[in-house]
Amino acid sequence: MSDDQDRRHDPDAPEWLHDDRDPSHDEDEALDLDDAPDQPHHAMVPAGDTLPERIYLLPIHNRPFFPAQVQPLVINRERWAETMRRVGKTPHHTVGLAFVGEAAVEGLAHDDFPEIGTAVKVHKLQGEDSQIQFIAQGLKRFRIQRWISREPPYLVEVSYPREPVDAEADEARAYAMSLINGIKELLPINPLYGEELKHYLNRFSPHEPGPLTDFAAAITSAKGHELQDVLATLPVLSRMQKVLPLLRKEIEVAQLQSEISDQVNAQMQERQREFFLREQLKVIQRELGISKDDRENDVDTFRDRLEGLVVPPRVLTRIEEELDKLSVLETGSPEYGTTRNYLDWLTSLPWGVRSQDQLDLAHARQVLDRDHDGLADVKERIIEFLAEGTFKGDVGGSILLLVGPPGVGKTSVGRSIAEALGREFYRFSVGGMRDEAEIKGHRRTYIGAMPGKLVQALKEVEVENPVIMLDEIDKLGQSFQGDPASALLEVLDPEQNVDFLDHYLDVRLDLSKVLFVCTANTLDSIPGPLLDRMEQIRLSGYIAEEKLAIARNHLWPKLLKRDNIPKKRINLTEAALRQVIEGYAREAGVRQLEKQLHRIVRKAAVRLLEHDQQSVKVSVKNLEQFLGAPIFRKEQVLEGEGVVTGLAWTAMGGATLPIEAGKVHSLTRGFKLTGKLGEVMQESANIAYSYVLGHLAEYGADADFFDSAFVHLHVPEGATPKDGPSAGVTMTTALLSLARHQAVDRPMAMTGELTLTGHVLPVGGIREKVIAARRSDIFEVILPDANRRDYDELPDHLREGMTVHFAKRYRDVARVVFG
Repeated sequence: MSDDQDRRHDPDAPEWLHDDRDPSHDEDEALDLDDAPDQPHHAMVPAGDTLPERIYLLPIHNRPFFPAQVQPLVINRERWAETMRRVGKTPHHTVGLAFVGEAAVEGLAHDDFPEIGTAVKVHKLQGEDSQIQFIAQGLKRFRIQRWISREPPYLVEVSYPREPVDAEADEARAYAMSLINGIKELLPINPLYGEELKHYLNRFSPHEPGPLTDFAAAITSAKGHELQDVLATLPVLSRMQKVLPLLRKEIEVAQLQSEISDQVNAQMQERQREFFLREQLKVIQRELGISKDDRENDVDTFRDRLEGLVVPPRVLTRIEEELDKLSVLETGSPEYGTTRNYLDWLTSLPWGVRSQDQLDLAHARQVLDRDHDGLADVKERIIEFLAEGTFKGDVGGSILLLVGPPGVGKTSVGRSIAEALGREFYRFSVGGMRDEAEIKGHRRTYIGAMPGKLVQALKEVEVENPVIMLDEIDKLGQSFQGDPASALLEVLDPEQNVDFLDHYLDVRLDLSKVLFVCTANTLDSIPGPLLDRMEQIRLSGYIAEEKLAIARNHLWPKLLKRDNIPKKRINLTEAALRQVIEGYAREAGVRQLEKQLHRIVRKAAVRLLEHDQQSVKVSVKNLEQFLGAPIFRKEQVLEGEGVVTGLAWTAMGGATLPIEAGKVHSLTRGFKLTGKLGEVMQESANIAYSYVLGHLAEYGADADFFDSAFVHLHVPEGATPKDGPSAGVTMTTALLSLARHQAVDRPMAMTGELTLTGHVLPVGGIREKVIAARRSDIFEVILPDANRRDYDELPDHLREGMTVHFAKRYRDVARVVFG
């Protein structure tokens, strides 16, 4: 009868070994395989004939197991229960542990197992939940000779190789002593190794270097493949030569960790000592009456802040009430923190502190001319504003609105106004703001409540009369949280902001000394009541000459200074600069122009470094090497029968707007519009068609022309949305040109709204439209007579060389165009 059969019929064996049930179902049953009395964990089972020739294999992943180890192991019950059941049936209770590294358990092949492993005896086998636990006692190295089962449970035939060593050789004894000393050196450094390990170490002797070497390798934190190399090294001397460096490295790491721990502990002890000394000092000072607690310090701090301030009586009364409350509250209570924050804000405001205005017009002109080229009308308007303030004594209570396309300098003009006045400047953007609490503050009852932006601005600038810029006021939002545009009504009304009430402060605040400067791109989205409270100053786009001066005097020097490049190393010719303006940056402002100049600086810097050049010249000839092909070409003025050039205003400035009218066929009467026109522009087109249809004979055209003509009216750039009434005159002229079979015989542009009875009504954006005409080399324009004053107010350099015709009725337009 075999050993397995003997074990199966052993009445003292665990019950689950007598049948073929899956042990994974006995989750609460202890699986004790040790029928014999337990041996001490450090006792080594003698090798030799007692070790089996066939053993089952278990793969391990983290690190290999050494013969000198005694250690608990946990394995997956579902996967290895059958293996452990068969091990339990053997009389020797021995299993082989083989290190497989990162290999996945599901796809293990026999090639993944190393040739050398460790035979261990299984003690205290127990099954709990999904795991099996047992204590593994390392016995001896084994070498796999033959695979019997290559599927779980893995079964192999093994041999137990000899470990050649001359224990008495001087070199072996020296290595053994080094290992023992290294382990002893490691013990006091690493707290993981306790007194039991010291007793365990005392059992090793230099005369038995094999177990000593395995034990030294097992206590290191070396990587798995390094330890497997040690396990597979059979000559003990070679094995010691590999283990000693690993042990020294472990000692160095432990020493470093110990030093770091000592430093941290020293810092902690120093801080604790300082904390205790400070607390003792506070108690001693309090007993002697020479110190104050935190509450008294806070009260004194707030009272000190009020010295030198002219606080209104009603506000001073509120502050005194809050100070009295603060003096009786416990410092740890939530209300103490709330009251302290409230007093911090109240006493941080500049009550009665004002800066002296510099009402010097010459100085103001110098600052404006230094910071800005062009904008002569805007500068003059600001000078008028300052001159008025000179007689009043101050310029408070005014709200300026700077309106213009992006990049024309609205924000920088506001900054220049503050510098010209000698006032503090504070800017915040209200674009996208949806919560009115951003303006008027939160109520103090809310957690995390804060005052509004205006109170924060006064605290930061520390004066009552700064220049506060509200940027992008046309982009205010609305939401369920409130309407910030309505909250601004109180702020921007000179009659109301004398007693501005912030919800957090809950006291009246005088904002009448503040100069508010707002900016916007368009007026359409600004609510009427808010717009009514502001004085508008319109900043139109720049013409090419103004852009040239701005780039030469401001943009180009600023870019070179910012990048720390000497001016002489990059030479940008004036012709190239003019080409940049005409071909790459034709918008109303100068922001795109600055971006293109920055591109030139970057690419020139690359040439200076890579080609080791002393300087780079940028001219018209090589400009495309820096900026590529021009974005804009010269605007081609369309000509021909039924083609007329109009003038349009956009948020980006003025633009020419060619309008084409053509006869499609004579089969039927009809009228078609294309060009992505808005509702107002479509109505203007229908009015033009009706007016021309009713007055053909009056203007010398065939009275029956439209009776059999299908007419198509198109506004080019069909992907761009267009709307507004100012193209009415231009559309009428295009239809009349088609009916008269007569083209406009010279470059000419026009704008104006047409009524059904032929009256020409005024339109906006005259400056931008004149600039657009000049940019396209059109120097003859037709404007509504009601816009004569707008044209007369234009600077001389815009009117120079222009021929302008003013029309009250459409017959005035027809007389100029067709004679």
